[in-house]
This record gives sequence, structure tokens and C-alpha cells, in this order.
Amino acid sequence: MASEYLKWKYRDVKPELAVELTPRQKRANWWYYHKWYVFLGAGVLALGVYLTARAFGLGQVIPDYQVAYVGSTSLPEDTAAALETALAELGTDCNGDGQVVVRLNQYVMGDSSGEGAVYTYAGSTRLMADLEACDSYFFLLEDPEVFQENYQVLRCLDGSLPDESEQDKSCWLSWSGCPVLRALPLGEYTETIPGQEIHGDSQEQLSSLSVARRGFWTERTCSDSQECDALWDAITRGSDQ
Repeated sequence: MASEYLKWKYRDVKPELAVELTPRQKRANWWYYHKWYVFLGAGVLALGVYLTARAFGLGQVIPDYQVAYVGSTSLPEDTAAALETALAELGTDCNGDGQVVVRLNQYVMGDSSGEGAVYTYAGSTRLMADLEACDSYFFLLEDPEVFQENYQVLRCLDGSLPDESEQDKSCWLSWSGCPVLRALPLGEYTETIPGQEIHGDSQEQLSSLSVARRGFWTERTCSDSQECDALWDAITRGSDQ
């Protein structure tokens, strides 16, 4: 009986007809429900392309020479850039990409206690990765004796590798004792700190450092060792070795 009543009650109600969406409405509807999947897929694709490019060195400037600076404070940006440019003028295009590029890698080993210990640990970790990968062939050192004692990677000035019986052999030269380095046109630097700007001479900034080159104790060596040795000979010409 109830069904007959309901039929009578809703006798004038007509079923809704299916609405036919336009192509534009269909696309908008699809995008509404699937946009996050598209964003996620695009992100994964972009990450894959980036990692592939990094693995094959695509779109990156590969340096011909790398220099590791190890000190208690970082060098001013202007000084670092000027040094990279000046050394590039003395080098050759090792990788055949049509340009000579020098990269200065800075590893700051500051206070080993308190907050400074975090930065020192980070710098030490990056330096160890550099040494393991044989990235830097040249070294700018604030304390060469401590560096050699800790890492034992520097070559003697006569080209040999130091051993326990030859600990008195020197493996570095002072910046000020290398006429070629002392004559590099490095200009001045400017550093901004809260409340003031600091200006200085880049040559003076580097004058207390020592220079050295990498030694290899096994068959492993850097791919451009001959070119690196040639640059070493160029920058140390006229020094008291």
C-alpha cells in the first residue's frame, strides 16, 4: 500500500537527466581530482633528471684545477674570486671544454669547542670527502705542519713522498716566498658585517699562508696530474725550494 501512496505522492517528479559535460568541463573535472598526482609525478621526474645530470656532469662547469684552503676563518669572497681568476690565467684547459676554470674549496677549521665545534666538524667532513675523491690538487694552508700531521697527503718540494725517515723534508712554501704568487693582481676585498664594511688588500690577506700540492702513495692519482704539476711549477717559479 505504501508503495502505491509514494507513487501517487511523487507522480509529478521527473528523474534528472544526465548532464553532458563540455570538453572544457571534462578537463577541469579531471584536473580537480588528479592534479596532485601530476605534481608528484613532475617532482619525481625533475629529481630524476637532476640526479642524472649530476651523475654525467651535464650543465655543470667542471673545474680544471681545484685548490683547498684550510684555515680558521674563511677567505673573503672577493679574494677567493680574484685568486681563482688569476690562477686560471696561468693554467691550461685540462678538460677540453674551451675554458680554464679554477675552483677554490674552503674548509674552515675554527674553534673545536661550543658552537664552533659544529662548523669545524662540518669542514673536516667536507675536507675528508675532498681528499678521498682527490678533488683538490693544490693547498692553501694556515698551519701546514698540523695539516700534514693530521692527513699526510702533501708531496715534498723535491717531488718525492715523505716517509718516517724523511720527516725533515719540507712539503710546503710560504705564499710570500713565491714571487709569482706575490705578484698576482688580486686587488682589494670588501666584507660587510653588521654596522660596517671592512676593506683590505687580498695579497695581504694571503701573505701568511703556505702553498703545497697533493702527493699520492698508491697507483691512484688525479686525471690531470701532468697539467697540475705544470701549474705548480709555474706558481713556484723563482721560489727557494
